[in-house]
Amino acid sequence: MKAMRTKTKQNQIPAISLDPADCNCLAIRQAARQVTQFYDRHLGVIGLRTSQYSILSKLLRLGPQSINALAMLMAMDRTTTGRAIRPLERDGLIEVAARDDARTRVMQLTAAGRVRLKEAQPLWREAQRDFETRYGGGEAASLREALSRVVSLH
Repeated sequence: MKAMRTKTKQNQIPAISLDPADCNCLAIRQAARQVTQFYDRHLGVIGLRTSQYSILSKLLRLGPQSINALAMLMAMDRTTTGRAIRPLERDGLIEVAARDDARTRVMQLTAAGRVRLKEAQPLWREAQRDFETRYGGGEAASLREALSRVVSLH
């Protein structure tokens, strides 16, 4: 049975649903997986995943980044970011080098990475158009705004 939010006196916490179907985390994760798979189908044509496209795009826009800085920008932990960049480095799309202090590794886009990103951009735009056609352009903008607020909670 769902617990319903009830009106409460000031300073009281409202009752929260205990039904797993109402779990905010689950709903966001399910939606993220579905949207990722949707974009991956478009980008897969050239052998990129959505996460890889995002990393290449960030490096193009912002220039060389440390793994820690990129992790923060992507709202990822450092370990996950490290795993995500390995295939990009292996395929020659980015290069990772130690900075002067040798403890900080910095990534930058290679010429091959710029070419792959240029090939991927029309596919990403197509995915973006397809998503907005199915979901609605205004609704997609509202969704991005709401999710941006969620990210800023951290």
